[in-house]
Amino acid sequence: MNRVERIRALLDAALSPQSLEVVDDSARHAGHAGARDGRGHFNVDIVSEAFAGLAPLARHRKVYAALGDMMETDIHALSIRARAPGEVEG
Repeated sequence: MNRVERIRALLDAALSPQSLEVVDDSARHAGHAGARDGRGHFNVDIVSEAFAGLAPLARHRKVYAALGDMMETDIHALSIRARAPGEVEG
């Protein structure tokens, strides 16, 4: 399983998203100091009922918790867009 598939599987299991997009943006950061150790840069756009009523920081913490050790072993940078169902895109 590659890293995008693993990220998707972990988020699916923990947050049961209605919608989830995971993009590996690592190639744009080749040579970057944080990318030299092999960890990647990813973008996550997720819509889940688990985020209802939560502030943005709490939503991000839920994503980090779901990804667990990947945050230390596979992910150098993570851009997160986390919304509850029905929230306006913006």
